[in-house]
Amino acid sequence: MQRYIALLIMVIPGVAGVIGVKLMRDVLFGILHHGFFALWFQFLAGLVLFAAGLSFVGGFIFYRDRKRNKVQNRFQRK
Repeated sequence: MQRYIALLIMVIPGVAGVIGVKLMRDVLFGILHHGFFALWFQFLAGLVLFAAGLSFVGGFIFYRDRKRNKVQNRFQRK
């Protein structure tokens, strides 16, 4: 059960990042979705979603690797 919860915790930010990429891609093609009043605002929302998802997943992987001593010496805790 704990593994399913951990998978869910990792999937939600990943999906948010994918939605962010989709929103930014749609701005390049001029597609405005409901709930956004301008293309620049849609791009900004997509960028925030993408950055948040990527930083969460990247931080989780970095934390896990640091705990298992699989990072370079400069990133290890002292």
